[in-house]
Amino acid sequence: MADFDLAIIGGGVGGLNVASGAAQLGAKVALVEKYKLGGDCLYHGCIPTKTLIRSAKMVSHIKRAKDYGLNEINVSFDFKNVMQHMRDVVAKVGEHDDPKRFEDMGIKVSFASGKFVDPHTFEFDGQRITSRQFVIATGSRAAAIPIKGLQDIDYLTSESALELDYLPKSIIILGGGPIGLEFAQVYARFGSKVTVLEKTDQVLPREDKEIADILETILREERIEIHTGATIDHVKQEGGQKIVVAKCNGLEKTFQADDFMIAIGRAPNLEGLNLDAAGVKTEKKGIVVNENMHTSAKNIWACGDVTGKYLFTHVAEYQAGLIVFNAFVPFFKRKADYHITPWATFTDPELGRVGLTENEARQKYREIKVYKYDIKDLDRAIIDGEEKGIIKIVCTGRGMILGAHALAPQGGEIVHEFIMAMKNDLGMRNISETIHIYPTLAQAVKRATDKYYAEKLFSGWVPKFTRRLIKWFG
Repeated sequence: MADFDLAIIGGGVGGLNVASGAAQLGAKVALVEKYKLGGDCLYHGCIPTKTLIRSAKMVSHIKRAKDYGLNEINVSFDFKNVMQHMRDVVAKVGEHDDPKRFEDMGIKVSFASGKFVDPHTFEFDGQRITSRQFVIATGSRAAAIPIKGLQDIDYLTSESALELDYLPKSIIILGGGPIGLEFAQVYARFGSKVTVLEKTDQVLPREDKEIADILETILREERIEIHTGATIDHVKQEGGQKIVVAKCNGLEKTFQADDFMIAIGRAPNLEGLNLDAAGVKTEKKGIVVNENMHTSAKNIWACGDVTGKYLFTHVAEYQAGLIVFNAFVPFFKRKADYHITPWATFTDPELGRVGLTENEARQKYREIKVYKYDIKDLDRAIIDGEEKGIIKIVCTGRGMILGAHALAPQGGEIVHEFIMAMKNDLGMRNISETIHIYPTLAQAVKRATDKYYAEKLFSGWVPKFTRRLIKWFG
């Protein structure tokens, strides 16, 4: 007989949600984590970076005091205190992931690195446990790429940057995706000279190009130097300076800064698990899973970043729920559905996004409609002095939403109305006809959808027919 009904390898969001869900269903559960409970999101991702973003936004607001009718205020801060505040926030949020909380649920929690001996046996710290089922939720880490000379210089990643207690006077960031841009704006607002190098022809390569270009313009206005179409030839260190030689759209350029950061994405944590012994197949981006979150081993599941599917905390939580249901509810299997998977880039303004970009929609559908609303026209944005951004909606001719993009103050919050609409097959008209509180940022959603409604009402045969009715009946 196996020691446990379910054993989870990895104590991040995915692993913890599986563990607590299984325990509440009465399963005998083991959890093995090599570091601390909470995972990458708590220690190296969402929590610390968004705390820094908030502090940097406070600096930005203070510098703009005159825009709010106040006298000019000199900004004063000690970056060590900023970083300590970040660590205090991490510690406070981490209280939710106290091992005792999970032990009180009856979960056996162990801290160690380990490996599979076979599909039913996991070995760590000189002991072996057996389990009827396993879940691999070991997460991911900051990825690196082979660059000539990289081994000879000191460089930062999105993880090691959070260990600094000094503010770089200047920094070159390789990668214009969400991680790179968030760090770029934080450092720039605190006073660093920032240069961003992005390999593709736009920042945020996965996003709608029009939206990405608008955000790039906003960041440039904050004196962030951005180069797209940039490929690194080599790097070197001269004294305390990092030298980066790159080709930018075919032209060779040399960049120099105090620090160099690689922010090009994430890589799955698979090393040392001996997955071959467990019969678990992998590919470059992570563990191969089917739509039920099953791996190639019939008793082993996987969730979160280690699967390489949408590396977001909220997706790991969603996948964990699928596993708990599929592992313990007989006869019925829930399938992962990523059709409506939202995410946000937490720059200022934030970019909340769900569904297709305009280009993706044009490739997939014969006819689409695009509606836009400029945030500078929104009364609440004017009140708040936050007038940069745009709402962009891609829909069918009949108004069913295919994709929504909210580059706006609190864009990550605003986009949720579109998420709910798409999830429940509600269209542009449904949102437009819904009363929204004035003056709020949510009014931007209504204003954008009103454009669809107005087009239907005031163009084509409808207004002509209405005018004739008025003429006939007075």
